[in-house]
Amino acid sequence: MSETLPAAPAAPMVRLRVPTDEDALVWHRIFADPEVMEFHGGAPAELSEYEELTARQRRHDAEHGFCLWTAVDEEGEVLGFTGAQPWPHAWGPVGEIEIGWRLARAAWGRGYATTAARTTLERLRAAGVPSVVAMVAAENERSIAVTRRLGMELAETFTTPVGKRTGYCFRLDLLP
Repeated sequence: MSETLPAAPAAPMVRLRVPTDEDALVWHRIFADPEVMEFHGGAPAELSEYEELTARQRRHDAEHGFCLWTAVDEEGEVLGFTGAQPWPHAWGPVGEIEIGWRLARAAWGRGYATTAARTTLERLRAAGVPSVVAMVAAENERSIAVTRRLGMELAETFTTPVGKRTGYCFRLDLLP
């Protein structure tokens, strides 16, 4: 007698769009949660940092055709961001394209990060980006799980210059 397995849950609907000035306010509010910021410095950033970040992402989209896009759910609620940008630091994978995501706590565990990251990978392939990296804190099990679902492979272990935290650089080739 064969057993019928339950169907896998459908991937949630996520729309990615270029960040607006208003998104800086929303990101500031939803990322004020210490749990969300645990692996991003621990403390909430000032509104001015999100204003600069959203402006920089609009420039990236205009120049490269990709950025850290605002992720929006089926109801039109901003979930956070998911996308890619040139690695912004003088250490680590300089010259590489980094894929990343940061979502509001209420959006965790619902498949949004993986769905939005897969959409990001499709857009990057279409833009001719040959490969991406994801820089993840070693303790960030949720983000490590997303990298695995995306098929990324651990490329190296590193120590951050500020904070001296251990992290992982995952890599994925996008073009044959």
